[in-house]
Order: sequence, then C-alpha cells, then structure tokens
Amino acid sequence: MRKLTLFTLIMTMTSAMLVSQQKPKAETQPIEKNPLVMEWNTPYQTPPFNSIKTEHYKPAIEHALEVAKKEVDAIIKNKEKPSFENTIIALEQAGSMLGRVLGVFFNINEANTSQELQKIAEDISPMLTRYSNDLNMNPELFARVKEVYDNRDEIALTKEQRMLLDKSYKGFIKNGALLKGKEKDEFRKISEELSLTSLKYQRNNLADQNAYSLVIKNKKDLAGLPQYAIDAAKETAKEKKVKGWVFTLNYPSYIPFITYADNKDLRKEIWTASNRVANNGNENDNKENVLKIANLRLRMAQLLGYSSYAEYALTDRMAENPAKVMSFIDNLLNASMPYAQKDLKMVTEYAQSKGFQGELQRWDWSYWQEKLKNEKYSINPEMTKPYFQLEKVRDGIFMLADKLYGLEFRENKNVEKYHPDVVTYEVWDKERNKFMALVYMDFFPRESKRSGAWMTSFREQKVVNGQDIRPLIQMVCNFTKPTAKAPSLLTFDEYNTFLHEFGHCLHGILSECNYESTSGTSVYRDFVELPSQIMENWATEKEFLDMFASHYQTGEKIPQELVDKIKASEQFLAGYMSVRQLFLGLVDMGWNNITSTISGDVETIERKSSSKAELLPVVPGSIMSTQFGHIFSGGYAAGYYGYKWAEVLDADAYSLFKEKGIFNKEVSNSFRKNILSQGGKKHPMELYKAFRGHEPSNEALLRRSGFIK
Repeated sequence: MRKLTLFTLIMTMTSAMLVSQQKPKAETQPIEKNPLVMEWNTPYQTPPFNSIKTEHYKPAIEHALEVAKKEVDAIIKNKEKPSFENTIIALEQAGSMLGRVLGVFFNINEANTSQELQKIAEDISPMLTRYSNDLNMNPELFARVKEVYDNRDEIALTKEQRMLLDKSYKGFIKNGALLKGKEKDEFRKISEELSLTSLKYQRNNLADQNAYSLVIKNKKDLAGLPQYAIDAAKETAKEKKVKGWVFTLNYPSYIPFITYADNKDLRKEIWTASNRVANNGNENDNKENVLKIANLRLRMAQLLGYSSYAEYALTDRMAENPAKVMSFIDNLLNASMPYAQKDLKMVTEYAQSKGFQGELQRWDWSYWQEKLKNEKYSINPEMTKPYFQLEKVRDGIFMLADKLYGLEFRENKNVEKYHPDVVTYEVWDKERNKFMALVYMDFFPRESKRSGAWMTSFREQKVVNGQDIRPLIQMVCNFTKPTAKAPSLLTFDEYNTFLHEFGHCLHGILSECNYESTSGTSVYRDFVELPSQIMENWATEKEFLDMFASHYQTGEKIPQELVDKIKASEQFLAGYMSVRQLFLGLVDMGWNNITSTISGDVETIERKSSSKAELLPVVPGSIMSTQFGHIFSGGYAAGYYGYKWAEVLDADAYSLFKEKGIFNKEVSNSFRKNILSQGGKKHPMELYKAFRGHEPSNEALLRRSGFIK
C-alpha cells in the first residue's frame, strides 16, 4: 500500500520499469491548454486520461510548482496575526494543483510507465525536493506555524484540528525547520541525494527483475507444474515471441514454478535469479545504493538530534521508539521460533521419506512443503482455483462491502482510463444515497506496471468550503491473467490479496474527515494495515464464500469439505511464516537503526542483523537488501514490523466479529464509525480502544497461529 499525499509524493518518489525508447515531444501548447492544469469537466472531476500525453507532465508540474510557491508566499506575507485558519488551513490547502498533477503522474508512473515518464521522474525529483526544503526551512513560515502551535491550548480546536496542527508543526521540525547555517545546507543536500538515490534503487530493482526469463523448450522440464502455470508460460512465450514456455520473476509466474516444478536444477536457477535481484555486479546493482541510503538517513536523523533514523521515523508510529519495536519483534520471535523449527523438521523429514537426500535448500522448501501440505490436507491450487474466478471474487467482495457497510458498486464506463485493463466503479452508500468514491481497479501484470499490489488515490477525501470532496481511489494488482483455455482463476493467495487491498480501499472510501492530511489512509504506518489485514479473515468463512465461490464451469458452490481443508491448513507452517516476516523486520531495523556510519559488504551486514531469524542454509549472494523496495523506496523504512504489529490488531479486532457474527451490523457499524471513517483524526490507540474497548495484546494472534490453545 502506498499513500500519495503531496508530502509523500515529494519525499518518497519511486520509479517503474523502462519500456519505451522514444524521446518525448517538445511541449508547444500554452500552459493554460495543458489538460493537467485545466479544470476537469469529467465525471466526478476524474483525470482526463484520453487528453493527457507524456509531454504534458513536466510543464504542468513546473507550472504547478510556481503556483504552489505563490500560495505559500501569500501565507508568509499575511499581515494578520497567525491563526489556525490563515496559517494551518491555508498551508494545508496550498499546493492543491501540484498535488493533483503529481497524484496523476506518480500513479501512472507506477502502473503504466514508459522510459519518458521515468526520465521525467528523475528530472523533477530535485525540483520537488528543493520545494519541500524551501517550504519546511522557511523561518518566517515556521514562525507562523510555531506561534499557532505554542498557543494551541488557548484555541478552540476539534480533535482533528489538533491532530492537523500537531502534524504540521512536527512535520516542520522533522524536516529541518530548526536547523541553522551549514547544517541546514547539509540537510538540503542529503534530502536531494536521498530522493535521487531512491529513484535509482527502484529503477535498478525493476530493471534487473525484468531482465530475467527462464525459457523452457523441453516439455519434460515442465513436469510437476499445474496446467494453469503451463498455459500462462505459453502465453508469455507468445508475447515475447519465443518458442516454448517462458517463466519470469513476476509472482504469478515465479511462485508456481518454485512450488511445483520437479526439476530441482531449474528451481535452483529461478530461485537464485529471484534472490539475487540487483545484486549481480552489473549496471543494475544496488549494493552501493543500499549503503548510501542507510548512511544518508542516519546523517539526516543525527542533524535533527536523533541517534538513528529509526528513532526519527518512529516518533509518529504506535510503537514510538526502536527499543519497543525490537522488544515486539523479539517477543514474537521467541514465541514463533519453536514452532518454526518444528515446521522445518517436519518438512525435512517428509522430503527425506520421499527419497530426498542431504540438507533441505531454499529452492527445495516451497516444493516439499507444498507436497506435504497436499498430502496432509489433500488440497492444492488446482482444487481451489476453479472456485475463485476473478469476476466472481470481485462481485463477492462487493457483496461483503454491502453486508458490512451498505455499499453498492456500480460500474461506470464513461470514466476515462489510463489503460484498457482498468475497470471503474462508483461507490454509493445505499442508506444515505450518497456518492462515496470512484475506484479504478487494475488487475493484470504488464511490462509497464511494477510488481506487487497496492492501493493509492488520485484524489483524497476532504471538505473544502463546506463541500465534501470524495476520493478517487486506485487499486492495482498483478493477478493470474486469463488464457486461451480459461478465465482469470485466482490462487487462494491472490484472492486473499484482493481482500487485503480492498480493505485499504474501504479505508479511503469510508473516510469522513475534513482535511487531506488526516483523511483515509493518512494514519500511522503501523496502523494502516489494520483495515486491510482484517478483511483477510473473511477469506475462509463459508457463509461468505457461499455468496460467490462457485465452480466457473459447473456452477457448483465451493464444497464444505474443501473449505474445511483450507481452514485446517491455515496454521500449516505458521511458525515458519511468522519467523519469515520477523526476519524482514530485522533486516529493516538493521539498516535503519544504525547509530554510526556503516560500510563494508552489504551481504555480511544483512546477515548480522537477521541471523537469529534464519532457518534454512544461507546461500551466498542471495540477499533481500538490494531488492527490498518497501524500505529503500516505498515508505516503510523502520516500519516493516508494522505488518506483524497490525496482525496483532486485526486478530484481536476480528475476534469481536467472530463472537457477535461475521456480518453483525453492530460490530461493522462500530468498525466503520471508530476506525474506517476516522482516518487520522485521533491517535490510533484511541480509535482502536473506541472500537474494541481495550488495548490489543499478542494473545489473539498467537491463538490464531496455533502457538497457544
């Protein structure tokens, strides 16, 4: 999930794959004719994608920057005494055109990019960073904000206004407002370098991933693979104009191969390629970028008086400080490790009973654990996929939103799209007959789209001059594509991903806030995954599945026996999976909690920070750091632990649904009222306690994982 507020756009810009070799055409129209800065006379003021051309972006961004600077300058020159309205609200609304243009640009650069867009991202990065620094380090502007903040207890403010004021003031502090002289100049330089290096990191990551293909010409090498994976590989080969079958590092292609292919050597090859992305000593190598980003972040934090970047970042997280994060990770690791070791022993012994010799290697793990799972629970994707046709899953999830929150999704074919794959939906609150949002759903992989799945927005919800501006939400996935033989049939994991990202969408759709900076998903990073992860709990509820999960050929409802098998397998390897997530949290903290400049071998540094969460034999050259986009270019630095943190929240929260009923309106109305509609109006713990009545504990998660009875 990514959050594209104006500040995030400026500070955490990312890049995407390069696909086109054409040079951009020169901009010849006057700026007032540029569709990006014109008023959008479209349904719900949606972006006019049919009119927007690549050459429009840079002039529009440059123009919007100048407009934003003038708006900020007007605040600074205001002769009136600083007030919440003429300073904090004015600052919140300044740069609205820039935010709108960047919202379109960065979302398209992620979901439907080109080499031209990538070049523009690199060109505008220094401009945006300079604008951010000029704003945050302007002493006159900060003086106005500080005066309002210092008098906050004497001003009648709502809780949301108080949160906005706190966020504004602390944002200035965290971005160098108190720095002087050389330190201020150094901070400026660091922030520009960080922005450009993060762009380079992501570009290298995606380019290296995209460069690899496993081409299979001998049909015998397909042994063990399910037919859907073979058919998809055939389609990929046709697209690439290659004879045979082609497997890539994109998840819908990579996961089936590493899980089912009988050919151990080929599994090793594709696993090695996947785990050496951007660590191959070529032009896409990220090792220097990893060290540079870690050290620049450290220096930035130290300039601001923090001992580490993690200490700096965690000041606006529920976890609050690095010690609390490490304690959280260690406690869960201690609870998970005995079960993870049992999982490893169980899979190893099973593989050996089937003739496997030696120590289980990493490219063997998925293969043998899947065989054991199939034997233990008699379940595999070939059995479940026919019941999860994409269109039926989508309709079922829409029905779930209706059951819980009274929402109706209506397809609107008149909204302009950025790609033919995209489908757009109006969302209506049926009881109030109120338009809530427009959602762009973009499901399938393509070369112009980065991997993964995410939710973001072209426009956030807010109230301006008494008018409730509803959000324009984007949900992007990379699901199994339809083939010549079958429609898009989702794996259970893909179905789960749909539920997860849709939960983020609901957080945006149901927002009832006043300010963009507090609306929707503008919440603490370790709280933002609660609305998404709680949705995954419905995945195996038969009462929900019966609403949509029917065989795409026969129409038969998913059998209870199959659902029971899915449920029975939910705790399978729970220990291993928990340790894996905690491993990633340790890698994150290893880079972002350093207190002195770091140098040397990136692989050695990663091993040192994460070794206590290693289970399988270490493979030289296979590291996470060079491709860990979440923490080096995606906004989750010193925050990856948040996925496990939110698991604690969602397990505890869903237990109330289980107690009262999975469609219970009292509970769902409370979750909407106290969590989904509130955005960042209040501190997350206050919101959570208003819903649940108490602070969460690890117990519900440990119980769900099977670690306690």
